[in-house]
Amino acid sequence: MKMTTGGAAKLDGGSSDEADSQESLRERRIRTSTLYADVPPIDNFVLHPLPGVIRFGCWNSQICFIRHPFDAGKWGHIQSYLVDEHVINARNIVEPREATAEDLLVVHSKEYLESLKQSYVVAGIIEVPPVALLPNFIVQSRVLQPFRNQVGGTVLAGKVAKERGWAINLGGGFHHCCGGQGGGFCVYADITLCIQFAFTRLSFARVMIIDLDAHQGNGHERDFVGDDRVYILDIYNSQIYPFDEEAKIRINQRVELRIAKQAFKPDLIVYNAGTDILDGDPLGQLRVTPAGVTSRDEKVFEFAKDAYENPVPIVMVTSGGYMKSSARVIADSIKNLVSKRLITVGAVV
Repeated sequence: MKMTTGGAAKLDGGSSDEADSQESLRERRIRTSTLYADVPPIDNFVLHPLPGVIRFGCWNSQICFIRHPFDAGKWGHIQSYLVDEHVINARNIVEPREATAEDLLVVHSKEYLESLKQSYVVAGIIEVPPVALLPNFIVQSRVLQPFRNQVGGTVLAGKVAKERGWAINLGGGFHHCCGGQGGGFCVYADITLCIQFAFTRLSFARVMIIDLDAHQGNGHERDFVGDDRVYILDIYNSQIYPFDEEAKIRINQRVELRIAKQAFKPDLIVYNAGTDILDGDPLGQLRVTPAGVTSRDEKVFEFAKDAYENPVPIVMVTSGGYMKSSARVIADSIKNLVSKRLITVGAVV
């Protein structure tokens, strides 16, 4: 296990005037985006539309005749558990808008987005070779659109967290994707986009990423190299994907939450709460129990609430988790956060 710290990405190369022009264009895209929708006061959970999950394209073995480690129904199952067990109801669920090309250009290069119009590129990123054989319009609607819905959820969660203190996107957490490339099932850099929107639209000055997925968050680490407005605490299994040495450029010490508290005071915490740390997960290769996941999430939310003079708004995304049991574990952890009053939802009727 390793812990890393880091900082956030500045625009690459070119003259000072060119960089200023690029920054101005990025700011315009953020300010004209419609992803920051108004959310009714009772709503806190942020969820990509459920039909997008059901239609989550060619990760469904009945469509592609293959099995993929990612449970494409995970996010919908979490919602079902929470609703069926009266933790939340329909009024607590927000359906965010799909991130548009203009939104995605805030962090992604045009070249990268153009490359996604080639089905074989998407197939490589999500590690499903048969997708390369599909017409790209099918890939766009059945694979990439659900990703873009989840990106919209992570971005909107930042706004909701500022207004209400917290928000949970039941999807998102694509921490292997950076501005110029995807990988590890991650097509779009939703964490980076959420933070860039928070800097520009919410006037936040400092953001902390707490990444407790089993894998190194090399995507946001690459995006946020050289920007001391962002502090990255990343605990991961160093013996598995992505083995990204370049993304570790900012690693200089082992850190704990108490040390992070002393080193950095954030305006927002983005918590990447992967459940691939569970014992038996085929990709995480760690041995954390469901109770351990619940305790982990509780400690992070306690940190956001109590570590500083005032509570820090927190966004949680669910990221990796490759067993059928992950949805149940996430739902139970959210129930615990409610029972401990670390998050408060509207009355369930």
